[in-house]
Amino acid sequence: MSDPLLTLEETTQLLNHGVDVELSLSILDGYNKGQTGRSEKVIPEGVPEIDGKRILDLSGAKSFHFSEEELRKFTKSYPDAASYLNPEEGRISRSELIKAGTALLPVFAYGFLNGGSATSYGDIKKNSGFSPKLFDLYEDEFTKLAAQSKGRPKGVTPGFLQPVGLPGPSYMELKLRSLLLLNKSYKGLTGKDELKGIPFFQMTSVSNDSEVQGALKTYKQSPWLKSLAKSLDIPPYDAYSAKQPLITAYSHSSQGDPKEIFRSSNKDFPFICLPGGHGQCFRVLKKTWQHLYDKGIRFISLGNIDNLGYTLDPLELAILAIKDAPAGFDESYKTAVDIKGGILVDAGKGRLNCVDLGVGISHEEAAALESSGKKILFNCGTGLFNLEWLLKNIDAIIEGLPLRFSDQNKDIGLYSQAEQVTWEVMGMIKDPIIFAVDKYQRFLAAKILLENMMTSGLKLNAPGFPDDQEALLATAQKLNGGLKNLLSTVYALVLEDNLWRPEEKK
Repeated sequence: MSDPLLTLEETTQLLNHGVDVELSLSILDGYNKGQTGRSEKVIPEGVPEIDGKRILDLSGAKSFHFSEEELRKFTKSYPDAASYLNPEEGRISRSELIKAGTALLPVFAYGFLNGGSATSYGDIKKNSGFSPKLFDLYEDEFTKLAAQSKGRPKGVTPGFLQPVGLPGPSYMELKLRSLLLLNKSYKGLTGKDELKGIPFFQMTSVSNDSEVQGALKTYKQSPWLKSLAKSLDIPPYDAYSAKQPLITAYSHSSQGDPKEIFRSSNKDFPFICLPGGHGQCFRVLKKTWQHLYDKGIRFISLGNIDNLGYTLDPLELAILAIKDAPAGFDESYKTAVDIKGGILVDAGKGRLNCVDLGVGISHEEAAALESSGKKILFNCGTGLFNLEWLLKNIDAIIEGLPLRFSDQNKDIGLYSQAEQVTWEVMGMIKDPIIFAVDKYQRFLAAKILLENMMTSGLKLNAPGFPDDQEALLATAQKLNGGLKNLLSTVYALVLEDNLWRPEEKK
């Protein structure tokens, strides 16, 4: 094999593209020396079941139990929020908890991971490989949408397609709208005007930050935000951003060791520049979180930009705060479209963990668990954190979060990428709370463009929909039903003339 190090010209090229060359080479060197990037896979002892202790069923429970000590401490720390609670033998109703969680909004900040570009999202191989027949049905629309989305920050691409086929608001616009609506709920509950906007933070990357910031500037005039913000007499958003550096891609495992920096046949620029996984957020956002803590924020949420179901659930916030737990994570039962992401496993010694399909656990191993009759809880890519706990443990998380290599087969060729997976942090936390949720309310994520089109309901009733894929059609119909419900409730949109519009525009 050739020398994996870079020439001066190549180094300059990479630096000009926003690559952290030193970090890229240190990852490569560490891997080839056997020091990093060879984290042992989590060997699951099994998959856990909802038990009402470690794993709480939020989809149907009408009340939840808390100890006297938990309630006493919560009342002392947050007396205003606690005033909405009327425990009976330690049990508190769902509706009271939602009110308490809403009353905690002044000490909450919302975050999303906007650090990647839509490389897999509009990739032909990824989409056609998911379902060749479905891809054939959607190909014309796919070609148009992929051209508009590929290489762009996913957060600024349409979160859904309107029933008439037109692009809807972006993922980011919808997230910001949800925060304005929470602000409205707080005012309606408390009668107070003190909450002047719920802050949000995001991790962008050096390659897409300028486009994300440019989009944010236009959102001040967004029809999905402007009128609502004006009615509340608050700004459309209160934003904090931190940029993730890029690293290079590496040679595919089929080429053996030692690894090299990946080079394609493109002579002008043969490299692939990628973020090093969303797990780098703990390092990238550390200062942002400290700043928010200094401003009085005590709880934060973190989630993927492409999940329309990721909004703050005040019920979860109240449960986390009352139990004084370090963190909580959403999980839902795995479906046919859950092909990219993590699953919840029992990692032994009383610990739960989230392992990524294809990275931490193979698809075959996951299938074997399912075939044994086990129902797998799939990670929804959302976390709720006690910010004080997170900051006390942030350095240990940064140092200990596993670095993994995964092989990729995309239009540009075969390569591997090094990444840290955010949700493997679960394995580093003692006694996190797992919220078992309804997928179709909390996990409408589009890892590939076909998923977005299915969820939007595109051609679900068309005669060309693959008639031999009944399970896929059934899942698509449920996803579309979930989307319609979310748009009409959580996002306060109304359907008029086959177009979703803000309710305040009626």
